[in-house]
Parts: sequence; structure tokens; C-alpha cells
Amino acid sequence: INKTIIVHQLVFCAVPLPAAGGDHHPISKNPFEVKINRKKFDVLGRKSKHDVGLPGVSRSRAIQKRKDTLLKEFRLKDKNNTFIDRRFGEYDSKLTPEEKILQRFTLERQRTQDRKDMYNLNEEEELTHYGQSLAEMEKMTDVIDSDSDSEEKGLLSAELTATHFGGGGGLLRKKSAGDDEEEEHKPRSRQELIEELIIKSKQEKRERQTQKEEAQELTEKLDQEWKSIQNLLAHKTPKAERTDETDKPKLDQYDMMVRELGFEMKAQPSEKLKSAEELAREERQRLQTLEADRLKRMMGDAEEDAVQTNTHISADDMNDGFILDGDDRKTLAYKDGKWNIEGEEEEKEDEDGDEEGGEEEEEEDDEDDAEGEEDDEEGEDDDEDDADEDHCDLQSDEGSEDEDGQGAEEEQVCAEEPPAVSEEQKKAAQEAAKAELPYTFPAPESYSDLKQLLQGHGSEQQRLILDRTLKCNHPSLSAGNKAKLQKLFGFLLEYVGDLATQNPPDLRTVSALIPQICGLCQMFPEAACKAVQTLLSDSGHSMEETLEVKGRAPMPDLDMLVLLKITALLFPSSDFRHPVTTPAFLFLSQALTRCAVVSLEDVCKGLVLCCLALEYVSLSQRIFPELLNFLLGLLHLTVSDKHNMGYTVVSPFRRQGKSCDLLVLKDPNVSHSWNRKPISLQTAHRLPAQSPVERDHYRLSLIDSCLDLVKRCTWLYKDLPSYAHIFQPIRALLLKHLPDLHREILDAIPEKPSQHAPLVFKKKKPIPLKLFTPKIVLDYGKKRGNTKEEKERERLKHKYKREFKGALREIRKDTRFLAREKLSDVMSRDAERKRKVKELYGSLATQEGEWKALKRKNRK
Repeated sequence: INKTIIVHQLVFCAVPLPAAGGDHHPISKNPFEVKINRKKFDVLGRKSKHDVGLPGVSRSRAIQKRKDTLLKEFRLKDKNNTFIDRRFGEYDSKLTPEEKILQRFTLERQRTQDRKDMYNLNEEEELTHYGQSLAEMEKMTDVIDSDSDSEEKGLLSAELTATHFGGGGGLLRKKSAGDDEEEEHKPRSRQELIEELIIKSKQEKRERQTQKEEAQELTEKLDQEWKSIQNLLAHKTPKAERTDETDKPKLDQYDMMVRELGFEMKAQPSEKLKSAEELAREERQRLQTLEADRLKRMMGDAEEDAVQTNTHISADDMNDGFILDGDDRKTLAYKDGKWNIEGEEEEKEDEDGDEEGGEEEEEEDDEDDAEGEEDDEEGEDDDEDDADEDHCDLQSDEGSEDEDGQGAEEEQVCAEEPPAVSEEQKKAAQEAAKAELPYTFPAPESYSDLKQLLQGHGSEQQRLILDRTLKCNHPSLSAGNKAKLQKLFGFLLEYVGDLATQNPPDLRTVSALIPQICGLCQMFPEAACKAVQTLLSDSGHSMEETLEVKGRAPMPDLDMLVLLKITALLFPSSDFRHPVTTPAFLFLSQALTRCAVVSLEDVCKGLVLCCLALEYVSLSQRIFPELLNFLLGLLHLTVSDKHNMGYTVVSPFRRQGKSCDLLVLKDPNVSHSWNRKPISLQTAHRLPAQSPVERDHYRLSLIDSCLDLVKRCTWLYKDLPSYAHIFQPIRALLLKHLPDLHREILDAIPEKPSQHAPLVFKKKKPIPLKLFTPKIVLDYGKKRGNTKEEKERERLKHKYKREFKGALREIRKDTRFLAREKLSDVMSRDAERKRKVKELYGSLATQEGEWKALKRKNRK
């Protein structure tokens, strides 16, 4: 039964079908190569174009087309040289091969027809030159008549040139009447004519040389005769008349500037800029040299070196150890037109030297005073330079810093013997050297080492010690210096905190050490960031613990205030978020809201915190509500009547209580005797015992500082839209209780804040809940769109999608085709390589067999 079904199917499929597109291809007769596109349903009046398809035919056509186009492009890819067939009709598809061959043959015959007789030298054709027959020229029957008038040296005559280089027949035929008769009787050969031409050319050359020599002799003779009479013809005028007659024109400003620029000094090449490592190395070497010299002076060895170095060295000295005997003879000198003996001038020189010595002593005393004071950093650098000049130069006086003024005496070069140094002066020099600061310091390993290094010195000396320590332990000089200086930054912060908590605080030393702290922060920003973060976090945790235990925390001490100020100097405070200034900003806000104000010292610390907070937000203009609330609370402390205030007081201040009258004046009339002066930070640490009048004066200073901060805040936030609302409580307090105290603030803040519409959400249409009812589509695949433009847009969109999909299909087919071609190329190369390898192996095996056979044969 199965066989019968298969046979029936084959018979049914064997029905001939029309080929797609009207192409009668052999494949169309094969029923297995025909694809029938089945329809779901038939539609009356609709004609189908693709009922029957031939996939094999379409595939073969596509492959052949890719071979003709894409494969050729792939083969010619990255190739610059291409072969173009320029034969006639090669790319003309209208011509048949026979027509192409016929046309090419015709063109070739036309091209060669004109050139076929070009090199044909048969006797039938007569060759000519300049219209004359070459055959007649070769006979050489004419007489040569030389017409050469060439006067140039080394050139051939016209007859010889014409004979040897063509065209000589015409010249040789030139004859005279007399020569014709001789020629008739005696004909000459070609060799005789050429020899005659050579003789004539040599004769003409000799004649030209003779004429040239004669002309040269005549020219020299004429020059000599002209020189003999030239002096008679010259007319010299007197010098005075000549200067008057020919006055030089005055140069204008431009010419003078051009001449000056010509004599200006050209730019000299500058020295190479030294790197940071080279500068640090030179600075350390300089300090080591100064320290070695100081130790010598401290041990008393400097005077001997000074005596040795002050001896006079002649310019002709060869420095070979040879010493001449003393010459007491006096030398002569020529001065002011007279001969003077050296001894006569010695007294004057001694007097001048004494005066110069006195001036130099005064200058050295001034330098010693400047070195002892060391007011600022520039003075310190100058002192170091002076010390370097005084102690590093081996040919200068090493005792210039002595207080007795011995340096001026040692500078006298005319003195034959150096002055004797007494024991007292030697001891004084040693004591002065001991009193000096060392020039080299090791980096401290711990905080106790730093404290021991700096204690007992003034502020400028401490700064100088730190400066020399940094120079001697620069990170580029040794591998371990970087870690030591990173630790030194933390030690300095701790030391500054101790200085600020002393009684009284040493704020001058703190200010002197700020440049060194900034320098370390620039060298090691990450280490400085971690150190400051650690201190801030420790202070914040301690404040939190105190609040949990006691319920309130005291104001930060002066060391914390100094740390916050240093943080503002070292790191940018205008950043939106910063790893150091942001924690400091939060600490400030925490201190202003949670630290209690119970004394005048706390009020002073609070004002310092307000100044720091204002400094932190001065550039970014960030709103700081804790600052404004704290200033309002400080103004609340000045109000004596705490009823009907018109404003609200927030933490850490209270409306009424024990410490709410800290800034209320005991005597209202004390303001007449008060003078404005800045508040000292030392009072923030501890307020000294004062009289009631002085305490009222101090309260007035605090109130003045608070109002000044309020005024600065009004300038800072005046551009905010909520400016009036923010400062309305402060305006109410000042207007009701302190109207005449600060009128500028009241004038800056408007009476009534501007009315703004309340903020409301934008009204939106509510989004309905998603329903589970299925959406019923009634158009069944019709193109949507109401207007003509929308329908056209939908049609173009549909067409674009269809073309896009078709392009993707073609690209994928091209990629697969190229992949197959590449694989076939690789396989063909591999097969060729294997074939050649097999051939090589076969030839080697044959050679090996032949060699072994020969070897066996030889054995036999």
C-alpha cells in the first residue's frame, strides 16, 4: 500500500508546471525542485504572482551574481594595482566575438600602415639631408672654402664641424674661380681635404691667441700711463671747505634706533631649571656645610682656618708649595703724573681701611641683630644667605659674626701679619657658635621628640627649626623621609593644639607654624586628609559621649577652634562635598546647635565658631541656618525683657533661665566710655578677673561683633528669594528691643516679606487602573491612520521595515558566502601544501632508497 501511495504521489508531482518569471529552466521540469506557495483561502479577482517558486534556480543565480560582484571586490580588497583590459570592444556586450576580432585586426593594420616603410633602406629610395642627396655628399668632390669667423677660444671651425657632423657637402662645394682651374688639373682626395681643414683651424687658433696677447699688453700699458697722470687730474679741496661743503645729513630717530638695536646685547641662554630633587639636595648640602662650620667655630678651630685663608695669593701663583723669601723692596707706582713709592701710600690706605672696617663692623652688627630677631620668613632666608656667605666661603673671613667686630680687621688684605686672637675673643666666638641654632635636624620619630626639639625656643626660632628639618629630610633625599614627614604633620597638629590650650595660649607660635603645616599638606595631601579627619571624628565622638552622659556639651576649646581655622586654610571650603571640609562643616553645625552657652567665654567661642562658619560659606553662599539661629540667640541674651518677644529662640538657647542675661549691661551708661576694639582669642580660653565696668565693656565688644556678623550675613544672603523670611526674627528683635543699636541691618531687611504663592503639586489627570477586559480590534489588519498624511507615513514606515528586513537578509547571505569562500581558500591552500609535502617526502624516500641500494651494491 505504501509503495502504491508513493507512486501516485510521484505521478501527481510529475505534472509539468510553469517556471517562475517565464524562464524555462531545466530545473523547472524537476518536480522536486519546485516549491508551491499554498494559500489559506482564495480571493476572487486577485492574481497571484508567486504561486510557484524555484528555490534552486534563485539560489544559483544569487550565488553567480555574488561571484561576479562581491567575490571580485573581495579578491581586489586592499590591492592598489589592477589590470584593465583596454582592448577594443572588450566590455561591449553588443559586439560578437567575431566582430571584435575583425575590428581589432582593422585597427592594427591602420596603425602599422604608416610605419611599415620607416626603416626600409632599399636602393630604390634616395635619402636626403637638408634637401640634398646623401649619395652626392659622400663623394666629397667639392673644395672646402673656410668662412669661419669664430673668435671664441676652443671652438671648431665651421668647415670641420660641417664635415664631421653632417651638411658638409654644401660647404665643400664652395670654390673660388682660381681653384676651379687647379682642381681640373689636380683632383684632391678626401683625406687631403680633411688635413687641410685641420691645418687651417690650428692657424686660426694661433692668430686669435696672438691678437688676445697683444690686446692685453696694450691694456696694461694704458693703465700705467693713466696712473701717472691721475694725480694731476685730481682736485683736492681744503679740509675746512670740504667739511662745510659736504655736511653730513642728520640721522632721524628711526635710524638712530636701528643703529642702537644693532649694538644691543643679544639674549644669553638661561641656565637649566633645576628639579625639586636637585634643589632639595643643594639645600641640604648648604645646611650641612653651615653646620660643619658652626661646629668648627664652637670647637675653636675656625680662627686657624681664618688665618690660613687670609694670606695673600698672587695671580701668578702656581700653587705648587714654593715660597719666595720676603721681599722688603719698595715698588714704584705712577699716579697723577708722578712716581710714588708704595710706602708713602700705606698710611692713607690704613686710614681708609680703618674707616671701611668700622663701616663693615656696623653692617655686621646690623646683620647679627637681624639674625637674632628673625621677624618674618624673608628675613630668615636673608640671614641664612648671609650665614652661607660668611661661613661657606673658605676665602672669606669666618669670624664675621663675632660681637667684638674682628671681621673688619681680618678683611684687611694689606696687613702683612694677621692680628693675634686673644683667649677671651676665642671663648666669645665659641659661646656665640653654641648659642646659634644648628643647621641640620633629624626628623622626630614621636610627638615627645618634636616637643623636646621645639620647646625653649621663640616662635621664629621654632619656625626656623621646622624649616631646616623639612629641608634636611626632603622626601627625594631618602626612601624613609616620606613616612617621617607624614608623621610630622600629625605631630604638628597635636603640638599646635597644645600651644592653644596653654595658659595663656601661645597663638603667635601657632601663626608662625602655619606655613610649615601648609607646605606639608601640599607635599602629602592624603596623609594630611586622614590626620585632620581623625581629629574631627574624635572630637565629634567625644561631644556625642558627653551629650549622652550629661545631656549637654561644653563649647569646643581653643585647640579645636584653631584646627577648624587650619582646615579652612588647607582645604577648599566651597566644594559641594569634600572629605575634610564637609565633616568640619557638620562639626560646626553640631557645636552651634548642641553646645550650651553658660559664660562669657562660651559667648566668645560661639562668635569664633560663627566667624569660621561664615568663612566656610562665603564662596559657595550656602545657607547655614544654625549660624543665623545662633546669632539670634546671642542677640536674645542682650534683651532684658523676655516677655512679648515676637520671635522664637531655638536650642541651645532658652527663652528664660539662669544664663539668659549674660549680655545684659549692668550699667546702661557704660556705653559712653566704651571704645571699639577687637576681641582677643585669649579671652576665649579664660577671662581674666575684671571690674564690672570692664566686663560691661567686654559685653559691648561681644554685642558689636555679633551685630557685625549679622550684617555680613545680610550681605551674603541678600539675593535669596527667602531673604526677608530668614531675617524677619532678627529684624523683629532689633526693632522692638534694640532699635538704635544697629540701624544698617534694619534698613537692609524689608519690613514685610514679599508674598509668594504656596507650593502645590501640578494637577494631573488620574491614571485609571488597568482592566482585564481584552481589547477588541475591529479593523483586522487595516492600516491605521485617519488623515492622508498619517496613512502615507504608515505606508512609508511599513515599506521601510520591509526593506530593512530584506537588507538584513542579503547582508547575512553575503557574509555566509564570503565565509564559504574564505574556508574554501584555506582548504585549497592546505591541500596544496599537503600535496607538496607528500611530494617532498616521496622524493626524499626515493633518494634514500637509491642511496641504500648503492650502499648495498658497494658492500657486495
